[in-house]
Amino acid sequence: MRPMAPARTEPSAVSESRPGLRERKKIKTRQAIRKAAYRLFGEQGYAATSVERIAEEAEVSPSTVFRYFPTKEDIVLTDEYDPLMHDALLARPADEPPVTALRKAMLEVIGQSMRQEPGREPAEAHQRIRLVLEVPALRARMTEQMSQTVRMLAEALAGRTGRDADTLELRVCTGALVGAMSEAMFFWAGSDEPEEDLFAVVERALRVVERGIPQALGAQGAGTPPGPQG
Repeated sequence: MRPMAPARTEPSAVSESRPGLRERKKIKTRQAIRKAAYRLFGEQGYAATSVERIAEEAEVSPSTVFRYFPTKEDIVLTDEYDPLMHDALLARPADEPPVTALRKAMLEVIGQSMRQEPGREPAEAHQRIRLVLEVPALRARMTEQMSQTVRMLAEALAGRTGRDADTLELRVCTGALVGAMSEAMFFWAGSDEPEEDLFAVVERALRVVERGIPQALGAQGAGTPPGPQG
């Protein structure tokens, strides 16, 4: 599952070198296709928008659209966040607690994307996440991607914890953070005018996992189930 911030088409912020002319043309084409698609999705709906219509709006051929995005769903869901989160996690200090390291790596990548074009990013992110909420096919594909993301990040955490990537505890920990990030984005996109920015909402959600769910909800609250009877 990629973090559903605006789909990233620019080269990684970690890269120091400017992309060549050919790569810049590819980036520009991807951006044009995405902008055309989002514009049409907003005007006539996702289901009613064909790839052919997107190609016409972007002034490219349908085959060009399919070369960059094999399916219409990929226009919304494809991004490059997973490897960026993986690299950010590996770069965290070795003595940092695993959950803290993963939380900070996630926030680093989301923050980088939102700083690139601050005027455009929130609106595009909001539209993108709302599409996933409202279109069953997109929601199903996103669920598949979440599983891949959890496995990738669990493998990155394995070396930090000394555990095998397939251990239940490591997968549950990683899945909880990825799930918290996803749910935070859906929470944020559920409002037409969110009171907080996306970064702040994701940060709140990840801290719930880091601090512990009982602490976040209030361990002694009325909804706390009784302990085992002695």
